[in-house]
Amino acid sequence: MSNQIKILVDCHVFDGPFQGTTTYLKGIYSEFILDKKFHFFLASNNSQKLKTIFGKHENATYLEYKFSNKYLRLLFSIPLIIRKYKIDFAHFQYIVPPIKSCRYIVTIHDILFMDFPQYFPLSYRIRNKFLFKWSASRSDIVLSVSEFSKKRIEDCFKINKVIVTPNAVDPIFFENYNKSDVKKEVYNQYGLKDYWIYISRWEPRKNHHSLLKVFVENQYYENYSLVFVGNYSIKNKEYCKYFETLSEDVKSKIISLTNIDSNELVLLLRGASLSVYPSFAEGFGIPPLEALAANISSICSNTTGMSDFNFMESRRFQPNNLIQMKKCIDENLKLKPEPAVVKHLKKAYSWKDSGLKLKTAIENSA
Repeated sequence: MSNQIKILVDCHVFDGPFQGTTTYLKGIYSEFILDKKFHFFLASNNSQKLKTIFGKHENATYLEYKFSNKYLRLLFSIPLIIRKYKIDFAHFQYIVPPIKSCRYIVTIHDILFMDFPQYFPLSYRIRNKFLFKWSASRSDIVLSVSEFSKKRIEDCFKINKVIVTPNAVDPIFFENYNKSDVKKEVYNQYGLKDYWIYISRWEPRKNHHSLLKVFVENQYYENYSLVFVGNYSIKNKEYCKYFETLSEDVKSKIISLTNIDSNELVLLLRGASLSVYPSFAEGFGIPPLEALAANISSICSNTTGMSDFNFMESRRFQPNNLIQMKKCIDENLKLKPEPAVVKHLKKAYSWKDSGLKLKTAIENSA
């Protein structure tokens, strides 16, 4: 179709391990790509990988960048692609290229470094405060993933044009399963029986250490294991220091799993007795919702992005209050999600709806 709107999607994030930005792009464009009024150009350093993620579509073209360096990509690769294919809109995560030759879309997932500077290096804060604000001002469409992040971006960058395209819960988490069969499979693969799970990469702001203290000091290890699922990003010195004081018997009940793929993640979540998400700061915070969708008792912090989760009121706690965390655990450990909450999740957090919001924004700007 010659009158298709051409959209370039910068997919370089798929060249690394899966994280929030990859989940976001995969979710939104797996839905949006079905609309034949648009032609999508998805670019990364591994086009074959993108094809396996998004599939084959008549209105999708997969491209490879000539440079893997992020500066060369922004300065040369992307502008060349925009000119060559006569791109109408180009979608980026956080930072846009300096040369603008089409309309820009930028998703700024959060600006946590401005509210929680103690968790981010000074150079990161200085550089990204400028780059994120500059990118927002240069873009025709500015997106974020939660009402919390939208408000902080608008307040800090003095703009009023942020559109919320929320993260969503993948349909696989809502699927029915047999708990007994899952527990057997988890035991066969990982040697785990009764356990709690915390799904998140490792950074100090993720607050692994507080959960560990609550788990140990209240002797939950007598009946459960504590399983951390996520790759290492920034070393949590407080966690490491506390962990080293524990006996070998207690340490054996604390499991850390890395490089877990999506199928393994679903299996481990379904087999858990409790999902805990004690993070201090999040732009959104999807794992607590995925746990609820999977019919797992789920509790989380009540701060930042999770402050939007009003339907989880009795399942939230102050992340720096260990007494409150314990109380929330005890009250919800054997309390399954209410059917009304699961129904709300399906309606409120849908990739189809987020994709529709992006489509509407593009059509209004075309």
